[in-house]
Amino acid sequence: MKKFLLSFTLLLLVAGFAHQSLACTNFIITKGASTDGSVMITYSADSHTLYGELYFWPSKNWPANAMLDVTEWDTGKPLGKIPQVAHTYQVIGNMNEHQLAIGETTFGGREELGSQPGAIVDYGSLIYITLQRAKNAREAIRTFGELTSKYGYASSGESFSISDPNEAWILEMIGKGKEEKGAVWVAMRIPDGYISGHANHPRITQFPINDPENCIYAPDVISFARKMKYFNGEDKEFSFSDTYAPLDFSGARACEARVWAMFNRVNSNMGQYQNYAMGHIIKGKYDYPTNRMPLWVKPDKKVSVHDVMNLMRDHYEGTKMDMNNDLGAGPFAAPYRWRPMSFKVDSVSYVHERATSTQQTGFVFVAQSRNWLPDPIGGIFWFGVDDTYTMCYSPLYCGMNRVPDAFKVGNGDLLHYSPTSAFWAFSMVSNWAYTKYSYMIKDIQPVQQELEKKYIEQTTGSIDKKAAELYKTDKQAAIKYITNYSVTTAQATVKRWQELFQYLLVKYIDGNIKKEKDGKFETNPYGQPVMPSQPGYPDWWLKEIVKQHGEVIKQVGPSSH
Repeated sequence: MKKFLLSFTLLLLVAGFAHQSLACTNFIITKGASTDGSVMITYSADSHTLYGELYFWPSKNWPANAMLDVTEWDTGKPLGKIPQVAHTYQVIGNMNEHQLAIGETTFGGREELGSQPGAIVDYGSLIYITLQRAKNAREAIRTFGELTSKYGYASSGESFSISDPNEAWILEMIGKGKEEKGAVWVAMRIPDGYISGHANHPRITQFPINDPENCIYAPDVISFARKMKYFNGEDKEFSFSDTYAPLDFSGARACEARVWAMFNRVNSNMGQYQNYAMGHIIKGKYDYPTNRMPLWVKPDKKVSVHDVMNLMRDHYEGTKMDMNNDLGAGPFAAPYRWRPMSFKVDSVSYVHERATSTQQTGFVFVAQSRNWLPDPIGGIFWFGVDDTYTMCYSPLYCGMNRVPDAFKVGNGDLLHYSPTSAFWAFSMVSNWAYTKYSYMIKDIQPVQQELEKKYIEQTTGSIDKKAAELYKTDKQAAIKYITNYSVTTAQATVKRWQELFQYLLVKYIDGNIKKEKDGKFETNPYGQPVMPSQPGYPDWWLKEIVKQHGEVIKQVGPSSH
């Protein structure tokens, strides 16, 4: 299976802004922080080489002595074999049949710990093997520890979001390099009523040493740091983040800033951390640990699943980093910056912002776990592909037993277009929208929001109710019901996006905007299209053109055009 971040080589060089800027974003919402009492985690899998598709493993009983082939998720490279367990659970995407969900973001960390000879389990296989073997978050944490201890850890530093119907955790892990087999890690439970997140930089600093209900860690997480001469203070002073991946400008501006932007949208007291998120210079030097942002915050009001979907749609709107507010947005205010993310002008270095919403997203999900319903019905894997600002989430019940054709692995890839593929349908809309963004986004978002609200109303109403009733007397009928709903809804979403692209193509072709009336394109009395609108460029953009090229394009004498 191909993964989406940087190549392993680049991960070892993750200290640079351009390297950290290409990865993923996770948000974590506890049941006490959600409007309906569900636990949610989000994950955008961002990469310029990831094709968005939906992974699926059915549950299965395995014979004695069966072995599992383990491959590196980033590259598909075979890493080795490990014994298979007697029974594996069904997994749809990053959520299993017991409503356990896992996401990740890579932080790299200390370069010398990024490679471990002979290690068999990398971070991607760690996620999917664990989803097939664990029923809840605490079992998943234990499985992480057991797998890496026994088989070694073949990746650099990772932060993981782990959720079940009752709890949400953040686990941060880094390998031991060539020194020892395995990894060191810390897992902290997010307090009920709070939200957290991570985006390619470790966020756990000091942690309680004697509170196993809320904090679980590798027994040598501190002693290994002492051995490597990374740390020599008292145990209570030990900070995982500061020890294994010291914060720099890139970690703040390209990574922590995304978490800050989410916190800022749900908590009114986050302005005090803006300088931290922006990596500002304090007293002539970089002073990142000062006023460090908390690991979790309490939202001003509880958030709904639709709120969480929209939190994944962020370009720093309303902040100093708002991506609509400089020349880089172009004449039609596209809040995107094409790579590379760092550049120099007159020997001075600058950066483009790396926002949560980004063009190179392969897939994105909101995993919603609900403890008041049977597991197959309680877990909804809200799934979509491509840019979060121009896509639409489809509800996939975790108990469904087949994948919609549009999302199937093998339905097209990044090098081969497929007319039946969800990824290509959504990519056509987003990439066409980038050309005249301020206009087209107004046509896209109403469709997006209407469908998502409809799906939320359906699932929390008639679908949940009927599925739960069926489950009491006929579990297989219930599974068939939620499968048919999930598949049909996903296919309808893709079809709607194919239609949306056709509409946008017709309306905005050649830089024009066709006129509409009563939901139809206008024609003259003879059925021919009327003259389209040609709104041109905003004044500020024209002034920039004149500033740079005015003497060449200045009009002399009257014009007949």
